[in-house]
Amino acid sequence: MSGIYIHIPFCKKACHYCDFHFSTSLKYENEMVEAICKEIEMKQDRISGQIGSIYLGGGTPSILSEVALQKIFDTINHTFSVDSNAEITIEANPDDLTAAKLKELKKLPINRFSVGVQSFFDEDLLWMNRAHHADEAENCIKRSQDAGFENLSLDLIYGYPLLSDSKWLLNIQKTIELEVPHISAYALTVEPKTALAHAIRNKKQTPVNDSQSAAQFLILMDQLITAGFEHYEISNLAKPGCYAVHNTNYWRGVDYLGIGPSAHGFDGQNRYMNPANNAQYMEVLSKNKLPEIVEELSLNDRFNEYIMTSLRTMWGTDLEKIKTDFGADFLEETNRNLKAFEDRDWLDIQDDQIKLSESGKLFADHIASELFIVGNE
Repeated sequence: MSGIYIHIPFCKKACHYCDFHFSTSLKYENEMVEAICKEIEMKQDRISGQIGSIYLGGGTPSILSEVALQKIFDTINHTFSVDSNAEITIEANPDDLTAAKLKELKKLPINRFSVGVQSFFDEDLLWMNRAHHADEAENCIKRSQDAGFENLSLDLIYGYPLLSDSKWLLNIQKTIELEVPHISAYALTVEPKTALAHAIRNKKQTPVNDSQSAAQFLILMDQLITAGFEHYEISNLAKPGCYAVHNTNYWRGVDYLGIGPSAHGFDGQNRYMNPANNAQYMEVLSKNKLPEIVEELSLNDRFNEYIMTSLRTMWGTDLEKIKTDFGADFLEETNRNLKAFEDRDWLDIQDDQIKLSESGKLFADHIASELFIVGNE
């Protein structure tokens, strides 16, 4: 079933590593919610079947009031048919998940939290310029579970200068102890326009060490797989049956609506994106126009996206699908390009399925890029 992604472009403060689109001012919260609802209504003809997942990302969606969130859900339900078992996720920061906030969220159709913990060490959170403290991270998880929200995902970051291997182990062990069924773990990347990138350029921060990131990725896999998690996507591990429905559909090429400033969407053939500018987004919608820019995907583009997304998952890349969906020439070139990685034991190929080996997972992006088809179609 199709999905809906809604980008809520507000945060309390700017994390030093983050390059997502957001504003730290809630001055135009009401106007933004009106615009988001209007975009939802204007895209009612984009989906004919049922909605299987709704994901509120950002930004920090948990910063919105109950009234604002309810308005968004009411608009979705009036515009589309939402499956009764749909996964409905909201990204939340630990400091937002107070007892009062959880009481509000219980009144809404939300049934899954993605909590931006990042670390259980105060010095790390300070270094990242996060808005919460370590004790809030642990307490909010327990508080959410006590309130009946058991379908939780927890975000962690590794590979930054302050994070020793021993601290990383403690972060993972704390996560396991909290009995959270889903973990998203990301190696810190230095995005060009962030405060972190500026500090590194001015030698006020230590550059990211790729060897450290690789070592901590291996620790992550070892610890969580031993604890019963399945490594179903490079950055995501879950207890059996607890995979993120919405994100899994991304990796499987299912269509979804992208709503809100900077949001991207996919209709099964082409991709579209909204401007990463709050004022521009709202202004265009006020004129009863959609602010999106359509990116028409060529056959090569669609093939490359399939390689990039499928190879990252435990289900892998299907050679028979390549032949059926893209043609014999694509299959022939893929088979030719696979040989070098088989020789290095970076890939396992069985029954026409290409999967990354444990060592190959360290080079997922490189392998995918080498399998891309380039040139004239």
